Amino acid sequence: MAIINSRAIIENDPWRFVADGEPVPADGPAIVTLDRWKAEGDILRGRNSPLGIKLATDEPPAEIADDLDRFDLIALEFSTVSDGRAFSYARLLRDRFGFNGELRAVGFVLRDHLDFMARCGIDTFELLDGKDPGNALKAFGEISVAYQPSTRGPEPAYRLRNATPSKRVAFGR
Repeated sequence: MAIINSRAIIENDPWRFVADGEPVPADGPAIVTLDRWKAEGDILRGRNSPLGIKLATDEPPAEIADDLDRFDLIALEFSTVSDGRAFSYARLLRDRFGFNGELRAVGFVLRDHLDFMARCGIDTFELLDGKDPGNALKAFGEISVAYQPSTRGPEPAYRLRNATPSKRVAFGR
């Protein structure tokens, strides 16, 4: 599976998802489920290696808000094309909860959504098997003007329209 991080293709992803019931490795970055965190949090807090958590579509970030400083990575599951909760979760994690670690999109991650995911604060993308990461990279920057605000710029069109002349964007020219 291909990984894109900070708009670059990552050949050797160090993170390993550890399914419930599998032993968590003593060293190396590991991603666990929310259920496992709830059941084994006291043990996992003692790890000396980076720890990540995977939130399913029906697991809002408020459930881990008090523990955000424990995680280096939060993987947000995109379960279907029509379920946009993970977009909202990314914004909540960045804007409301102040999470500065790695936000990773996993599951149904499509090229057409990458730029929107990035605008919501996601910085790492696990592409579906068989998808070309080189082609996916082209998705970033294809849309030069956006209408919705972003966690990490650029400014949305409605703000640029009334900006000083030096910051104005020529729409459609």
